[in-house]
Order: sequence, then C-alpha cells, then structure tokens
Amino acid sequence: MRIIRTKNYDDMSKKAADLIAAVVLLKPNCVLGLATGSSPIGTYNNLVQKYEEGNLDFSTVRSVNLDEYKGLPRTNDQSYYYFMHKNLFSRVNINLDNTHLPNGMEPDSDKACKEYDAVIKSMGGVDMQLLGLGHDGHIGFNEPNNEFDKTTHCVNLTQMTIEANKRFFASIDDVPRQAYTMGVGTIMDAKMVIMVVSGKDKAEILKKAFFGPVTPEVPASILQFHPNFVLVADEDALSLVK
Repeated sequence: MRIIRTKNYDDMSKKAADLIAAVVLLKPNCVLGLATGSSPIGTYNNLVQKYEEGNLDFSTVRSVNLDEYKGLPRTNDQSYYYFMHKNLFSRVNINLDNTHLPNGMEPDSDKACKEYDAVIKSMGGVDMQLLGLGHDGHIGFNEPNNEFDKTTHCVNLTQMTIEANKRFFASIDDVPRQAYTMGVGTIMDAKMVIMVVSGKDKAEILKKAFFGPVTPEVPASILQFHPNFVLVADEDALSLVK
C-alpha cells in the first residue's frame, strides 16, 4: 500500500487525476473502473480539464462502473448512469459504446450479475479501479458482511447507506433498497486500485480499514493485500494516522 498525503480535497482530486491520466497515457485503450459519489467528483473535473487542455484523449478508453441502483431507470437523476454522464462521459471524447454499468432495470438479479461479469471478463479485466470509502468501510456497495463477495451481486443496502444517500432524494422512502455491485474479488483483480478519501468524518474508518485487521466486516480492509493499491487522502482523513 502506498499513501499519498494531500493538503485538502482539491489537492487530493488533482493528484488522483494525475495517476489516472498516467494510466490512460500509458495504455490508451485501458479499462478504467469508475466510482460515483461525492468523493470522485473533483477527480473527474480534473480529468475533464486535462482533456480540454488537449493533454488527455479518451477516444479508445473503456470503462466499467462499480455499481448501479436496482430498479432506478437511467433517466433518473440519481442513477449512477446519469451521474457518470453528467460528471465525465458527456464532457470528454469517450465512446459511449465503450462505457458500461450494471443494468439496474434488469429485475432478474442472477442474470444482471452474470451479464456484467461477462462484460468485464470480455475486456480482460480492469486496469485501474477508482474507489471511495464508505463510513462503514464499504467499497462500491460491498457492505459489511461475514464474508467477501467475489463477483457482481445484488446487495440489500444497510440502513447506514440508506441514511447517507437520502440527501440525494426527495425523501428517504425514495432511496432504493437494493443495488448491483462489482464484487470484492473483481476489485482485487484490478491491476491498480486508487482510493480517494477526504475529511475528518472519514478519519476513523480510514484508520480502521488500513491499520486494523483485515475483515469482511470492514470490506475496504481487504485492500491491504492488493499489490498495487494507492490511497490518496487529505490531511483531515489521515489525521488519526501517525
């Protein structure tokens, strides 16, 4: 594990974007594993800036997203399909045919998960996986559990996750209760994993995940075993780590 300590969220976002840009420059047709939520927005903004300045070309890049809410149409402004198009895909020259998310509108969970695993396998796996860190240590929608789920699966979201996401919806009743998510095994198979973490509210779980025991009760802790894991975190998030 490598730790890049940054001053603040903006510095964290810039440095994470630099790492991702290097992957794209070295392998123009790379497979980027992408994340949603508030943590990576600044990273995406920095990647867009590099593209607008003519320093980054996404024309042959391929992407797979970590997760998608089950039962939420792509037109819903809280779907992760919508998020990715708003924050990245519509702002760079990526071929939309090369972008992939789990099919949240597929009611058959087994079918949706098998199809998504097949997509990832067909591209030869993920070259770089971007992650955020949940307050309970979840990565993607891999929630605290008694075992690590290996492949794409349907998750019943915990009350903590539902509470954390309710700010994006009109009411807590509108928050989906299930999601399709890439499995921990698939994340660990990525050639490189970059995690962005910011804020004092993440300090305790960051310390627990990366300086405590590896356990499925803290899903992110498995990344301690990844051979090419880079944690990009600001001073507040690392405030409990000496």
